[in-house]
Amino acid sequence: MAFEYETIDDLVSYAREAEGEYLKDIDKQNMLENTNVKGKVGTIIEASYFGYEINSKPEPDFADVGVELKTTGLKKLKNGQLSAKERLVLNIINYEDEVKVDFEDSSFWKKNAKLLIFFYTYTRDKDGKPDYRHFQIVKTVLHEFTGTDLEIIKQDFEDIKAKILSGEAHMISEGDTNILGACTKGATAKSLRMQPYSETPAKQRAFSLKQGYMTALVRKYIKDTKMISFTSPEELEGKTFEELLHDYFRPYIGKRDIDIADDLNHQLSRSKNKLALLSSRILGIQGTSLNRIEEFSKLNIKFKTIRATKTGTMQESMSFGNVDYEEILQEDWEESSLKMEMESIKWLFIVFQEDEEGNPVLKGIKLWNVPESILDDEIRNFYNEVKRILQEGFEEWPVGKQRRNNFPKSGFNGVCHLRTKGANREKSMVTLSDGQRIPGHAFWFNSRFVKNLVQELID
Repeated sequence: MAFEYETIDDLVSYAREAEGEYLKDIDKQNMLENTNVKGKVGTIIEASYFGYEINSKPEPDFADVGVELKTTGLKKLKNGQLSAKERLVLNIINYEDEVKVDFEDSSFWKKNAKLLIFFYTYTRDKDGKPDYRHFQIVKTVLHEFTGTDLEIIKQDFEDIKAKILSGEAHMISEGDTNILGACTKGATAKSLRMQPYSETPAKQRAFSLKQGYMTALVRKYIKDTKMISFTSPEELEGKTFEELLHDYFRPYIGKRDIDIADDLNHQLSRSKNKLALLSSRILGIQGTSLNRIEEFSKLNIKFKTIRATKTGTMQESMSFGNVDYEEILQEDWEESSLKMEMESIKWLFIVFQEDEEGNPVLKGIKLWNVPESILDDEIRNFYNEVKRILQEGFEEWPVGKQRRNNFPKSGFNGVCHLRTKGANREKSMVTLSDGQRIPGHAFWFNSRFVKNLVQELID
């Protein structure tokens, strides 16, 4: 029997009654036993909790009050923080129709302006597989887009629309936008769609809210994290977020670190991360956690200070996350967390170069995301090679006082490699479900690859 309501408040109040419930208790139609049910959590909540037939209507699920029902999983990171497990996939993009309308009349806005989101814990069983029965609803919220979020999303929509109008729907990438993504939907040739201004078929895509944005919502709604905003909707009406970033750093380009510190009344640290601390100060915050800046958190921007010698040499590789071996064993590339993270993250490179006296001089900044061509080639092959090694057996052997292993090295594809991170090997050891004992590793971008990305800023 379908749940009956008169107002949005009725709907939200009923949704909140699900908080604390496990999926096995909500499932009244034994859908957990049906291996063919896709989108199990959302399907079970829609059918068993609200009593509605599953549909793919262009209007919101609760059309009379303009509310769309969505579910999203949470995972706990090693540092104890909560994160969204993945992006939130919304409705399919119809290339033919989307170019004919403004944002307010777009399929995205008509269907998703108000989202009733069920946040649930994503847990795994002893074999590393999803334990659907024990997924627990921890929070339900009615989310609406306002302020800077809405301005950025409008810009994102226009960027996606511009690609279609240019006959380049086949070249759309998640890295094109900030919050509102255009993720691939379907991984086969049958998933291709025709586009209006080109004969080239394009991948089927759906509007989505990026993983970084969903993680920011998790921390806002569940952890009640307070963040600092450094822009406003009014500023974003005239400039892009990237242009605003350049405005912050432009007054200091060409200056030594000590002079920038004087300008900002900042005590220059003697620690290894002094340039990172100085960069944060330019953005108006103390410390190096840019997640405290609301826009950085929602846009999933990670910053990295890069220091080159006076001759332009740069030796350091750049880490971009720890390896979750079990996840790699369980997930194919297309559904992997690594692919999703690489599509979602934007890197803010802040480049310093030593002058003749060895003083770091700010040369400039660059906002960069991994191109889809590298994701689909080098990083995909890298992921599959790591998965093959984990399946066939990790090997390690001593070489003098060092240890070597059969994970991909920097020469594997010229882009990235695996390497241990941190000095305490024993504390990092991980035991896999098949009994393998493996020291913790991190993903790294090769130093030469990173240098090439910022070469235009280095003398």
